[in-house]
Amino acid sequence: MAEDRKEELHVLLVAFSAQGHINPLLRLGKSLLTRGLHVTLATTELVYHRVFKSANTANTGDTTTVPSSITTNGIQVLFFADDYGSGQDHKLTNPDQYMELIGQFGPANLSNIIKDNFLNGSKNLACIINNPFVPWVADVAAHFKIPCACLWIQPCALYAIYYRFYNKSNKFPTLEDPEMSVHLPGLPLLQPQDLPSFVLPSNPFGTLHKVLSEMFLDMKKLKWVLGNSFHELEKEVIDSMAEICPITTVGPLVPPSLLGQDQSEDIGIEMWKPQDSCMEWLNRQVPSSVIYISFGSIVVLSSKQLESIAKAVKDSNRPFLWVIKRREGEESLPLPEEFLEETKEQGMVVPWCPQTKVLVHPSIACFLTHCGWNSMLEAITAGTPMIAYPQWTDQPTNAKLISDVFRLGIRLKQDSDGFVAPEEVERAIDEIVVGPRSEEFKKTASELKRAAGEAVADGGSSERNIQSFVDEIIGAKVG
Repeated sequence: MAEDRKEELHVLLVAFSAQGHINPLLRLGKSLLTRGLHVTLATTELVYHRVFKSANTANTGDTTTVPSSITTNGIQVLFFADDYGSGQDHKLTNPDQYMELIGQFGPANLSNIIKDNFLNGSKNLACIINNPFVPWVADVAAHFKIPCACLWIQPCALYAIYYRFYNKSNKFPTLEDPEMSVHLPGLPLLQPQDLPSFVLPSNPFGTLHKVLSEMFLDMKKLKWVLGNSFHELEKEVIDSMAEICPITTVGPLVPPSLLGQDQSEDIGIEMWKPQDSCMEWLNRQVPSSVIYISFGSIVVLSSKQLESIAKAVKDSNRPFLWVIKRREGEESLPLPEEFLEETKEQGMVVPWCPQTKVLVHPSIACFLTHCGWNSMLEAITAGTPMIAYPQWTDQPTNAKLISDVFRLGIRLKQDSDGFVAPEEVERAIDEIVVGPRSEEFKKTASELKRAAGEAVADGGSSERNIQSFVDEIIGAKVG
């Protein structure tokens, strides 16, 4: 009888409309699906227009209407309006504006989805899982008396920092003392340049700061906090939160190919089409020789900084694969004109690539990264050392983790404006590939790769945590 009830239970995932937010939730959802729960994802219409529209219009011919739902890998996807439409009608100048829109229109529209798809039918909605950038989902869940979990999509270290900052349990830099260092349990001494940008007095993003504050000052609305990390990676900081506001690791939530599993089992979205030709090029390179460079989908470097990296890469005389998107309205890449011609035998520049395939390729020596957590987790799971060049939000702290906690790479030295000189980039490349610590980096990378795989394998720490979470959901409903 209990098994019959289990089959009826539904979990609703609610995601902010960004690839790096949706994919970890979908992968968690896939794991819940394999444990007998029914899983639905709700996200904004913007995701439909950017990801799913081309496939759907091929069948219907309709380019304007957003369908009530679609299904991907067994997970139903529902779309709610955020007043942004397709994103083509008007442009947002900064993230604050979009956060305000989704916070304004999201709660009522999500409530309608819950009423229409769950409460008015026979579906038993047992749990809602959101992520940190849609904290208002917890209010909607509370209104319907549905237990709510949050999938934390940054390192557990950031969870601990934000919790202590917003609850004022530790001292942080202020306008009066902007250079204050920060002592927190489970972490090394943090200087201002090691802290997430939202806790600094110079933080320019008001709404994003407000969104995080809303989550951390009202944690009682969340029954569970699940972390996209694994206990063996961040043991000290996870344990430091156990008696205050615990976080339970369920990761790494990465594509199966990184874990030696069947790539066809993956679930996720790609907002940009990867260019597979780079894989043929990688196949022709010497093992452990290629510098892989990517700054993700959001970061836009200045022309000065791009020129600095280009000079360093060229002067290093090492093969490189550089992912760089064209800026909006530009027909050519924002690189020095002569760079592509001078390095055409040395490297390859592409607008987007299948990153997980690249990171596990034997020719890759290291990853020059902006330190976004999804990219970092993929590199950790692939066993790839990193060169850290952080920009904003959690990235400065992630860079500190790379160099001083995980000991998986090097952090570039930036000036007061964040600029990195070409000599510094070239120094870091040499150090991580052939320097005195290069073998140590490789050894650590190999150990963390093994630990990541063990965490999600049968009986591993994250696998046990997911099963305990499922058991609690089922127990609450069946009991």
